[in-house]
Amino acid sequence: MYDVIDDQNDESGTVSGCGPLLSTDAPEAKPLRQQVFEHVRATGRAARTDVTRALNISAGSATTLTADLILAGLLREVEGLPRESGRGRPPVALEVVPEARYVIGIKLSAETHSAVLSNFAGLPVADATLPSTAGRKSLDTLLEEIDVLIDLALKKAGKALPDISAVGIGIPGIVDHDTGTVTWSPFLKDTEVDLRGAFVARFGVPVYLDNDTNVLSLAELWFGAGRSISDFAVVTIENGVGMGLVLDNRLFRGARGMGLELGHTKVQLDGALCRCGQRGCLEAYLADYALAREAATALDRNPRTAQSPYVMLDALFEQAKSGNEAARTIFRRAGRYLSLGLSNVIQLFDPGLIILSGERMQYDFLYSDEVLSEMAKLTLSDGRTPCKVEVHAWGGMIWARGATALALAAVTDSALGDTRA
Repeated sequence: MYDVIDDQNDESGTVSGCGPLLSTDAPEAKPLRQQVFEHVRATGRAARTDVTRALNISAGSATTLTADLILAGLLREVEGLPRESGRGRPPVALEVVPEARYVIGIKLSAETHSAVLSNFAGLPVADATLPSTAGRKSLDTLLEEIDVLIDLALKKAGKALPDISAVGIGIPGIVDHDTGTVTWSPFLKDTEVDLRGAFVARFGVPVYLDNDTNVLSLAELWFGAGRSISDFAVVTIENGVGMGLVLDNRLFRGARGMGLELGHTKVQLDGALCRCGQRGCLEAYLADYALAREAATALDRNPRTAQSPYVMLDALFEQAKSGNEAARTIFRRAGRYLSLGLSNVIQLFDPGLIILSGERMQYDFLYSDEVLSEMAKLTLSDGRTPCKVEVHAWGGMIWARGATALALAAVTDSALGDTRA
């Protein structure tokens, strides 16, 4: 019922092009010039005849628009497309000029920050990681860490900050994408933090923020399994439980840009205490800190003894694999709550695919056949084909690469979205 994909068989970097391969039915169509550019970038290389067919425009329009994009230094002509027959010259293809723009994508977390510097074709140029300081931190401390991380990526790429057109940042918590405000994050001391304003004041570069699960969903939409799927959901299990949703090939954020907090949906009235301060959240039964809380009892550890929850969870997993019934019960219970959460996602949105991701996907008890069977039983399927589930155990870099998609989309809109054909 599910497929498991990890960093070792990640094909996101080998597939030609980047960005959604399917068009959207959104009424606010993008300028035709931008549609041409994004089609070429999505396919990697495209002949003008391919552009005319894909966008249903005339050959003359394709020639005019592509000439304009070439003159602007955004597209270039290359040879190398295979001939449709054995005769004649190989057709001239178009591709994005990679060095036309550069962006940086950043994934912030409580343990490790990751960054990817990407060119305008969406290809990674350099990456960097930096340990995150422990505990809740101030905005100034966070900006210091971001500064060091960006500097590492720039030095690896041989670039300077003025070379960067925009930065995308994914951060756990509740993020207002439109204003760049972090309403709440588990590792920030303050609430209602104007991260966008503080970032621009310090670096002088446009920045675009989103919840980290949203940027992971963008990674799937731009580089992964979601490129050719119109509707899919991403559910992450790490220090929290997150969800991203793509509908009609577009990331769905809700009316205020802060929707889809799956981890804070209620699964038990007056239930376990969540780190958000409320009780009965799904996250309180499934996230790292919730499992570590249970592990201390199962492993007979003093809960007051300082120990990384990740060390505790690894020990709990080993015990479960060895047959420790108490440890197995903890994972089994967490799996049932995951089944409940996934069934609600299916019932509400009917996605074509659910992608399970995050560091906790190494614990296969959370996506066993029993878990997925329970999910199916809790869903009103009416005999239809069950929702497909895949497990993508990506590392931090794919999250950062999703943040590059956030920046690339904004830079593309800025460069091409103001000219209507």
